[in-house]
Amino acid sequence: MQKKQENIALVWFRNDLRVQDNLVLNKAITNHKHVIACYCFDPKHYEISRFGFKKTDRFRAKFLIETVENLKANLKSLNIELFVFTNAPYQSIPNLIDIFKIKSIYLQSEWTAEEIETLNSIKKSVADNIAFNEYYDQFLYHPNDIGMSFLEIPQVFTNFRKKIETYSRVRPVVENPSADQINAIENTTQVPTLEDLKLEPFNTHPQSAFPFKGGETYATKRLNDYFFESKKLGFYKKTRNGLIGTDFSSKFSPWLANGSISARIIYWNVKQFEKLYFKNQSTYWLIFELIWRDYFKYISLKHKNHIFKVGGILNKNYHWKTDNDEVLKWINGETKSSFVNANMIELKKTGWMSNRGRQNVASFFAKDLMIDWRIGAAYFEAMLIDYDVHSNYGNWMYVSGVGNDPRNRKFNVDLQAERYDTTGKFQKLWLQETLF
Repeated sequence: MQKKQENIALVWFRNDLRVQDNLVLNKAITNHKHVIACYCFDPKHYEISRFGFKKTDRFRAKFLIETVENLKANLKSLNIELFVFTNAPYQSIPNLIDIFKIKSIYLQSEWTAEEIETLNSIKKSVADNIAFNEYYDQFLYHPNDIGMSFLEIPQVFTNFRKKIETYSRVRPVVENPSADQINAIENTTQVPTLEDLKLEPFNTHPQSAFPFKGGETYATKRLNDYFFESKKLGFYKKTRNGLIGTDFSSKFSPWLANGSISARIIYWNVKQFEKLYFKNQSTYWLIFELIWRDYFKYISLKHKNHIFKVGGILNKNYHWKTDNDEVLKWINGETKSSFVNANMIELKKTGWMSNRGRQNVASFFAKDLMIDWRIGAAYFEAMLIDYDVHSNYGNWMYVSGVGNDPRNRKFNVDLQAERYDTTGKFQKLWLQETLF
């Protein structure tokens, strides 16, 4: 067995805000007797983007605050102190390195532009002998197990899915030991409030389809409720296109987005459900959706910053508009489509929108209004509780005709409303909000 190092290791949490099944945390505890951790509420994540929206608005910020509070408590049970900062990582992390004489930093690998820039700024701020130990840990199917390079990732999802389902495997869940207690450690840092982040406090809307709290503890509770208590998993495929309520879909995406639950934990619990109860199209379909999530991550690994460019990964040259009045009408639910309007009002009031709603409002924005799809993607980034850079930009490219849809489909929002909101109940629920 490898002898643990005496020096203190630092785990830098970003989008892996959990204790269970966390390879990064496991590696740090396995290799070192003493471990501390940090999380930074980086101010640049709360600034106005070039498209005019806050990069993180209040709904996701509140969920993130709850998540970090829960992470801090869960790490404490492993004898690990979480230091929380509201300044940039390149300012906070070198300070921790100096105080605790840290030689090794452990972190989850990220590859999109802003994350790379942040990491490079830290590396420039610390001594050359500091080891940065990076691990891919946000996938269902690990990059080393998919049997292809990033450049070989297929342009069509079905080809990707069939190959990994045939030739790949999902790794087992990682179990953590406890770190050794560090005596007399002082940590006066505090998890910020919404006001600290210059965001307006709010109460969760009574009709929200996502009234849940952030954090690993609550993600685990939701999983147990949805799978084993109510057995709603067994009907997932039939209900997943629903529009009203908490249980038409799993609602795992916000916890997955910030890493407070892993795709592997969900997968192996699906397998446990199938073993205990039954296996059907619904149990498979939840895994199917996790594979979609993986796919968009691999697409961004393959195409890098092209996922943020107006021509997308296909480099298509459409004649996009930048009509601010039309954008505001879309945001405020004032378009010609009552179905689009209802979904947009729901997003504005709750930070949540169904998968069916997202496809429709994005298609309407890009293909009916012909407005630069990146503006819509930036608004989603600001508002969605479950914003994930890869899924958000992957899906927006897909529906805008610059991504991975080989058929370049356009949603008929009126027909979609007739099919998925036949009685108009969803539209009535949210359109009445404009009256108050």
